[in-house]
Amino acid sequence: MNKLERIQAAIRGEKTDQVPYSFWTHLPGIDLDPEKLAAMTYDFYREYDLDFIKTMNNGMYGVECFGCKIDYSDIEKGGVAKIISTPVCSASDWTKLSPLSLDNPVLARELHSLELILKKVKRENVPVIFTIFSPLTLADKISNRKVTEHVAQGYGAEVKKALAVIAQTTADLARRAIAMGADGVFFASQLSSYDKVSGSLYAEYGKPYDLQVLEAVRDGWFNTIHAHGTNIMFELLKDYPVNVFNWHAGESLPTVPEAFDLTGKCLMGGLERMDITNAHKNELYHQIYESILALGGRHLILTPGCVVRYPLNKEMLSFVKKAKDEVESSLKLHGRL
Repeated sequence: MNKLERIQAAIRGEKTDQVPYSFWTHLPGIDLDPEKLAAMTYDFYREYDLDFIKTMNNGMYGVECFGCKIDYSDIEKGGVAKIISTPVCSASDWTKLSPLSLDNPVLARELHSLELILKKVKRENVPVIFTIFSPLTLADKISNRKVTEHVAQGYGAEVKKALAVIAQTTADLARRAIAMGADGVFFASQLSSYDKVSGSLYAEYGKPYDLQVLEAVRDGWFNTIHAHGTNIMFELLKDYPVNVFNWHAGESLPTVPEAFDLTGKCLMGGLERMDITNAHKNELYHQIYESILALGGRHLILTPGCVVRYPLNKEMLSFVKKAKDEVESSLKLHGRL
């Protein structure tokens, strides 16, 4: 099987020649230059023989395009980017947001990088999924984590107006990515956690706008929901119209077999990302073994639950495939796979 056939078979729940796998990280500094980002993304995929490419976009591009200014200096130290200025400083500012053209310099930069990646892999039969963010995730970042506070203050209508704007822009971007040749989107939902907001708030301010975006990419065969963090809103997300479900398995329920039984979807996950960063080899062997065995090697794309954090350890990144191959070989030898 080539990589494309392997991923497609996993999504259909068919037996594959080997369990497909991948991982991704941030590329601080590089991810602001579309040519360098495409080249580094391609080299990263080739170096670790990944079965699919998730675009490693600047994680703040979805708010940068609306006028936010970002400080990225902590990422290489294992931290996160920080917003240092935003057009939404008070609740009344939500009405200032307007839908963006795909000619917006930030959005054009991300699409150009995707174009270059797709050109590099044109004859390699490897799927590519383009990273986008849920509208409520972006609204929370744009407001410097004050979106729920503004709703509580009685500005729900203003927030919804802004969410509609963000959803329209995101849907247009995602639709263009699929039209360019991306096989799907990686739809990152970072607020769909009971640790962040209530289920009722997400049902009103999150889900309708998520579905608006996902409707725009219905032609993608590799659309993936990424439920970020712990204590995820599984009941709200499990039936989203996507082909693949990704979450921080091992850090947040459900378990791998539970997630499959309740979604019927191909699962992407099984590895705890900090065990890669912290060189916990025994833990990774165990996670690979448990994940493959739980599903009999089907309906599974083995990945971390989220981005591999810095400092990156190249030996550990190479170890993931080595351990996967060894576990698969042992399971097959003993007739368990």
